[in-house]
Amino acid sequence: MLKQILLVTAFIGLVLGLNGQSLENPSFSFSHKKLSYLTLKDGTEVQGYIKDLDRKKGLIEEVKLESEKGKKTKYSPADIEFMYLPPSGFDKMNSALDVMYDAQKWADDSVDSDLLKDGYTYFENAMVQVKKKKMELLMQVLNPGFSKDVKVYHDPLAKESASLGVGGISVAGGNAKSYYVSKGGATATLLTKKDYKKSEFDAMWKGCKAVTGKYSDVKWTELVQHIMAYSECK
Repeated sequence: MLKQILLVTAFIGLVLGLNGQSLENPSFSFSHKKLSYLTLKDGTEVQGYIKDLDRKKGLIEEVKLESEKGKKTKYSPADIEFMYLPPSGFDKMNSALDVMYDAQKWADDSVDSDLLKDGYTYFENAMVQVKKKKMELLMQVLNPGFSKDVKVYHDPLAKESASLGVGGISVAGGNAKSYYVSKGGATATLLTKKDYKKSEFDAMWKGCKAVTGKYSDVKWTELVQHIMAYSECK
């Protein structure tokens, strides 16, 4: 059964590769045997093994790390500037397949491409507009390989369309119906599939004819192409 899953997963990876860049599937489980890398707000770099990741309503509330010498330390999102965590199980397979990291002109130079290529999931501290309140949150970046001008963050409350499964096991994430999006380092705001219509599309990509002039038929599934085309305007 596992062999069948791996074969189908490899096929999916080939399809994704042929279609170029895509958004990553969010990761929820992480390896306890592979090093994680944290950079704190004061510039301190920390590495160790994930012992626990406390969440509330999908948001990270605490990271528990054990050093290679066995020392255990707890970190709050307010302490962390960014971090790279190693996915485990099927999260690891999905993460490794989701994105091709060959688009250097769209890449954010501050992101470690070697860790991304090794399948690590990237989180960063970001200012996010949650309804009427601005909040500083530790968010997973879903386009770390092409996030120079526009960053797409996982919405922990997002609903998804159907995903592809084998033997009842999901091997490729469905298309999320909402993300948090930040342009040019601005506060990330919620972008939903139902609201991504012509008026909001034009407002979001205003001034970039490479997007507004080319994509007259607005499709949620082409958000990645819109981001890349916008980057060409910068």
